[in-house]
Amino acid sequence: MRENAPPKQLAFDLPIDPRYGREDFLVGPANEAAYGLIESWPDWPDTVLVLTGPSGSGKSHLASIWATRAHAWTVPAAEVTAGSVTHLVSNGALVIEDVDRAAGRDEAALFHLLNLARERRSPVLLTSGAGIDRLELATADLRSRLRLAPGVAILAPDDALLRAVIVKLFVDRQLVVDLSVVEALALRIDRSLGRAREVVAELDRDALGRGRRITRPLALAVLDRLGASVAGAEPEDED
Repeated sequence: MRENAPPKQLAFDLPIDPRYGREDFLVGPANEAAYGLIESWPDWPDTVLVLTGPSGSGKSHLASIWATRAHAWTVPAAEVTAGSVTHLVSNGALVIEDVDRAAGRDEAALFHLLNLARERRSPVLLTSGAGIDRLELATADLRSRLRLAPGVAILAPDDALLRAVIVKLFVDRQLVVDLSVVEALALRIDRSLGRAREVVAELDRDALGRGRRITRPLALAVLDRLGASVAGAEPEDED
């Protein structure tokens, strides 16, 4: 047993509150169309707008930016019920999150909400993790209404945006890392902001548990454990 081995620390899985301010949103080719449309409000092409993108792509962040500007309420689509429609629309602006998770729930209530919002000219922003054509909705009228609504998609991030987001994720956790760590992650993880968030969180937990700073070898070891491609990985250093 090494006498100078660092003491083992307890790693508590504490949530890191995401920063959803306008100044915290990083714009790149993958999301500039979506960001531009959010920024163009109230000059939208329609009362209802659909924002799609994979998990962790920034849909909720953009929705929060718009909700602040429009003084909108935010509610998960799965929680929209017949008894809540009138109350929700009465606010004048509304964000409906995760329409892709509303399939099989009260689809009639969601359809009624969109009709009432259009009737009252109340703006509604809907988010979805999948394109409208891929949603398994049983209500034909709802599916048709969503297809007719203007939509904008957040695409997979390019290399520059992915690296910038990785840096921001470390900064949000008050972690200082070398550029080689950022490069190691950017070159090996799936091109997904959601995946970047998961890996940074795992690195934070691992480094805290070991009582050590985050290094490139440690990053490669964690990626290997998570199943990422780590060709050419080096043995973990001892600093």
